[in-house]
Amino acid sequence: MIAADRFVELLDHEYLRGFVDGGGAAVKFVVPTDETSATSFLDRFQATADSAGYTTVHVDAASTRVQLLDQVFFQVARQIDWEELAAIAVSKAVTAAGYPPPPDGTVTLERLASHHQVDPRELKRDLDRQLQHQVQQDYAMVQEFRTAMLRLCQAQLRSGQVADAEYDAVMEWLRGDLRQMSALKSALIFRRIGRHNARHLLFSLAHWLTVNDRTGMAFVLDIRRLGFSRRPAPEERHGHYYTKAALLDAYEVLRQLIDNTDEMANCIVVVVASPAFLSDPSRGVDAYQALKLRIFDEVRDVRRENPLSSLVRLGAA
Repeated sequence: MIAADRFVELLDHEYLRGFVDGGGAAVKFVVPTDETSATSFLDRFQATADSAGYTTVHVDAASTRVQLLDQVFFQVARQIDWEELAAIAVSKAVTAAGYPPPPDGTVTLERLASHHQVDPRELKRDLDRQLQHQVQQDYAMVQEFRTAMLRLCQAQLRSGQVADAEYDAVMEWLRGDLRQMSALKSALIFRRIGRHNARHLLFSLAHWLTVNDRTGMAFVLDIRRLGFSRRPAPEERHGHYYTKAALLDAYEVLRQLIDNTDEMANCIVVVVASPAFLSDPSRGVDAYQALKLRIFDEVRDVRRENPLSSLVRLGAA
């Protein structure tokens, strides 16, 4: 058993600074013994990640169906300031193209052309070429994500390339609110975000954060709701509850995240589970051996915790 504040210090020293910020990725499972330990850990971890320059996102299994990775991505996307990231990318692009932003920081096409006293049409060609190189040809991100980010950047320039309706459609696509894919034909995005591609979009987002002045992504996935074996009375219910099949699907999502850490970069995933995760044979990790074999410490010193293992138990020191 290790204290929450001590474990956050170790995460900060061993992972957040020097490993994840250098391009690494990790998935950690945390099992707090009580609500106090869980709250203390979550608050301290978010504060520490924020101070290290990470973008921290939080997904709770009570409000998001975590067995569906596309729903997880949509919830993450709703917590991202996409406009700010696009503004940073455009500012870098105009500087790299030889047209640094004016003193007021405005990077619209008209303002840049006026400030640098150049023809707006020629400026647009130069900026398009730079954005193509900087965003569309960054192959660390999947194609759909690159195209979406390019459209958000072009919208920042207010050059008329991206209409307001198209911009709104891209944002709805990222957040899972888009009803008709036909709204994105002009943006050259043709596939919905689903279980087949959500994982790669999540990895692309972590990269997009790093190229736009963030250290990386700190992703907290709270799966304590999975430990509920029975639904409470109707008047006491709130959020989602999981059948055994949905539970196993959620564990498979976690297994895939672990196995795909080689494809991730600049991302740490912290999975917060309830004590039932270790003790309940039907709803805990014992129910899905493929996940257990990847995280469970079969041989360990019962009197001394290994704070760097994949699975850590939190409580009083």
